[in-house]
Amino acid sequence: MAKRIVVALGGNALGNSPEEQLKLVKNTAKSIVDMTKEGYEVIVGHGNGPQVGMINLAMDYAANGEVKTPYMPFAECGAMSQGYIGYHLQQAIREELQAQNIKKGVVTLVTQVVVDKNDPAFTNLTKPIGMFYSKEEADKIATEKGFTFVEDAGRGYRRVVASPLPKKIVEIEEVETLVNNGTIVITVGGGGIPVVEEDGHYKGVDAVIDKDKSSSKLAADLKADMLVILTAVDKVYINYNKPDQKELDTLNIEEVKKYIEEGHFAKGSMLPKIEACMEYVVNNPNGQAIITSLQNAGSALAGNTGTVIKH
Repeated sequence: MAKRIVVALGGNALGNSPEEQLKLVKNTAKSIVDMTKEGYEVIVGHGNGPQVGMINLAMDYAANGEVKTPYMPFAECGAMSQGYIGYHLQQAIREELQAQNIKKGVVTLVTQVVVDKNDPAFTNLTKPIGMFYSKEEADKIATEKGFTFVEDAGRGYRRVVASPLPKKIVEIEEVETLVNNGTIVITVGGGGIPVVEEDGHYKGVDAVIDKDKSSSKLAADLKADMLVILTAVDKVYINYNKPDQKELDTLNIEEVKKYIEEGHFAKGSMLPKIEACMEYVVNNPNGQAIITSLQNAGSALAGNTGTVIKH
């Protein structure tokens, strides 16, 4: 029986513009198709930080400028980013499948992810999005729309939104059906479109869900054999960039907790990846998580590099 893996792509696999993304996804597609060729069932999650920021910036500029286009909510911007990143990925994957003479489908599924409206993240807004404003502009928009702004790196004021935890993937059954039919599925793009449940309906909210944590939830729900988080480094390190830097080949849950408590992993980079891997193996004790680079994904799956996290 084929092993099932969820692959979470980092921003370095996608680039910062449509032109750069089109070039970079060719290498990404090669790695994904190579996994398929080795007999794996592959489900792909990805980030959308630069892309959704670009869309939100353009929409804000058009709505607040002379053109006065309708205001576009942030959840809809996330949906747009899922669509166009998915389009690039599935196009590149399809071309690579054809080049390797592999008959297999690939599809992007625009995915909603339920979050808890009472998540503490909604009272501690931390995720900057969109364009920079002057203090006067930010105050005006805050008064008109109720947004929260913070000063960001001396460059002006930016809106901040919540980063809540994923609770449920709305389209999980559709994802499983497609995977069972042999399709490569691109899903939970950008962590998924954040929605809350209200009276039996889903409602989009202004938030950003961490894509590694959504991929972790996806992998656990699909009972995947592996969660593979691809980033800029081949392995996880403690004492990173210090004279006593040490690479880690394997970790168990107790070791992960110990290193987190000791502060070895930065909040804005490795920590959410480590936490996502820990959550996955806790919810799926028979599975294993791997953190490595895109370039060495195949080698990591063969057990030759990467950091493996097990229960």
